[in-house]
Amino acid sequence: MLLTVVIPVRDDAGPLERCLRALEQQRRRADELVVVDNGSSDGSAAVALAHGARIVTVGVRGIPGATAAGFDAARGDVIARLDADSVPPVDWLERIEAAFAADRDLAAVSGAARFYGGSAIVRSLGRLSLTVGYFRLIAALLGHVPLYGSNFAIRSAVWARTARAVLRDRADVHDDLDLSLRLPPGSAVRYDPGLSVGVSARSFVRPGGARGQIRMTATTLAAANRDPGLLRLRLRWYLATGAPSGRSRGPLRGLEEREQIAAQRVWRRLARAVAARVDAEDGAQLLGVPTVQLDGPHVVLADGEEDGDAGGAERGPEVGDAAQ
Repeated sequence: MLLTVVIPVRDDAGPLERCLRALEQQRRRADELVVVDNGSSDGSAAVALAHGARIVTVGVRGIPGATAAGFDAARGDVIARLDADSVPPVDWLERIEAAFAADRDLAAVSGAARFYGGSAIVRSLGRLSLTVGYFRLIAALLGHVPLYGSNFAIRSAVWARTARAVLRDRADVHDDLDLSLRLPPGSAVRYDPGLSVGVSARSFVRPGGARGQIRMTATTLAAANRDPGLLRLRLRWYLATGAPSGRSRGPLRGLEEREQIAAQRVWRRLARAVAARVDAEDGAQLLGVPTVQLDGPHVVLADGEEDGDAGGAERGPEVGDAAQ
């Protein structure tokens, strides 16, 4: 398995130096290192070259275009993504390789962040915004685990299926959320809390930083809602995944199962309402998904009780493929 690490950068030579040194300390070294220079004037490209990286230059300003260009240029079977201010621990690539080797169906894996810099309060707010605001609330909206731009990896074959759909020409959207929205429905996406990297808290410290992050999130969701539409995307994921398989582990297993079951009930009823208004085959073509039975999937609650609102459809894989 060949691993490529992609890092977009613009005028961030200092943090990039720290990031590249951390990559040199990996127990499992990258097979390819791609640094995307997004119009730097501070020597970021020279830093990258000094550490053996391949430089890709892009004329369009913005992280989405830079990330997409780096993914396009990557030669690895799996593409790992970091920001210039990310500091991966020595086992980061080792864990990524093990995750994809253990599960041939795994499309992408995303990890957590240990924020550095700023005050303890700022770092705590950063953790909350990520663990609750992103990996919980956004995951509930999408129907699967979202990708976190400072720390994730994706199979190159999955990127190839998604590359034309992402908003690479817009600098006002979050590239990680946009990619998460446009993954093929039903893709196995996993959150691994042990896959953690250091990330600077500067985005929360700079004036208007937090508001800017929220505004970009809203802009990204609004863009997806215009084309192809959040409702359509969410319904496609529901129809492609079915009921949770109960493979979650850890103390939050029961909570995660109940969250998934609640989401399944809502979207199952929505699917029935849509199908009731149109012929099943025509409706499937309208939504861009295969024809399905109107009865929802069979759901078994965490305590063993059956969901009386569920029908007898075939049991599918877990939504988000077991956020652990």
